Amino acid sequence: MALGRGGVPLVIVMAVVLSSCQTEDQRPLPHYTSNGRGLAPTNAAENKSNRYFIEFRSRYALTYGHTYVVFGRTDKNGNMINPEVAGLAPASPDAASYVVGHFIPVQASTGATDGDLEEQYRSASWRVMLTDDEYRDTVAYIRKLQAKSHLWEASVYNCNAFVADIARHMGYKTPGIWLRPQQFITKLREMNTG
Repeated sequence: MALGRGGVPLVIVMAVVLSSCQTEDQRPLPHYTSNGRGLAPTNAAENKSNRYFIEFRSRYALTYGHTYVVFGRTDKNGNMINPEVAGLAPASPDAASYVVGHFIPVQASTGATDGDLEEQYRSASWRVMLTDDEYRDTVAYIRKLQAKSHLWEASVYNCNAFVADIARHMGYKTPGIWLRPQQFITKLREMNTG
């Protein structure tokens, strides 16, 4: 059966999506921390003044993984205090909605998913320390994004795209959304920290 003119773009999109899923994740990558300007904190005073954070993360999963953010406050040792999670994923835990979401949009959830805060599943992360004002602005944007993000579709608006929207709001450059989550987070950090 020959494809009509309208089928060619679909084939190209599917080829890009499938090729992006063919690479392998690496072993877990180190945790990186930066200040709000994308640089490593330079002194103890700066570390103490920035008690708020956002962490761009990826984790392993049965599929190609998941990208999301964790945000909140830290204690004096840098440990998270009551962290919150935001990400975009199919709303149903049923694998069928995930598969269908590779072809048509499916209902999405924008909060935590199973494994997001479990250390053994983290594949890459980049923590950015924020001032009070930076944190308030970022959280307000995350809340607006959560309120308007109702659909997940693997090739159009996926977990990488959701996190990229947050990063762009903060003034960061972002990689393409068709990378594996571990590659996406690693590239995001590298693009913004030199």
